[in-house]
Amino acid sequence: MAGAASVLEDDSVLSRIDRGLFRIEGWLALISGLAVAGLMFLAVASVGGRNFLNAPVPGYVDWIEQAMPLIAFMGVAYTQRLGGHIRMDIVIGAFSGRLLWAAEFLTTFLILVVMVLLVWGSWAHFDRSFDFGAPMWSRDSTMDIGLPIWPAKLLAPVAFGVLCLRLVIQLWGYARAFVLGLVEPVAVPLVESAAEVAAREAATVSGND
Repeated sequence: MAGAASVLEDDSVLSRIDRGLFRIEGWLALISGLAVAGLMFLAVASVGGRNFLNAPVPGYVDWIEQAMPLIAFMGVAYTQRLGGHIRMDIVIGAFSGRLLWAAEFLTTFLILVVMVLLVWGSWAHFDRSFDFGAPMWSRDSTMDIGLPIWPAKLLAPVAFGVLCLRLVIQLWGYARAFVLGLVEPVAVPLVESAAEVAAREAATVSGND
């Protein structure tokens, strides 16, 4: 399973594109975190209203359904950039040099193929729900208070589309590392050892980063 990873930067075009996309990914991850906090406050308000005022938040389950794509999908590209997704490194971890970058390129390409299919499928799912001629532009709605579902369905192809851009950048980085024989390429997550992670965290805490 992958450990912590670092991403190197320089003044190359690839690195500048990587940093630009990372800012977008950071905002999406922030929105995801705010959605988690919002659901927490919503739960407190609903439980408190039920217990003290006999009036829970109307459509509590509906709002949770709307927020779930924010929580589940909006941070996936951010996590991919940092190399935070769980994966098995038993085989790839034993590689080095061009063999490592070739293996990383292949596995990342396979992920990209899957994500492109998910973008296509999730967009079709959104398209079936969205209708300019329908009330609130929606052909379907939640069960309780009738919230339109298409905004939640739109989040999936948007988030997956950003992840596809991240995967393309990483494919570029791995291909560049393979061709040039780089040891530490930019714009791709480089897995750190436990000692390296501890040293970096100690430097951050001490203010020496």
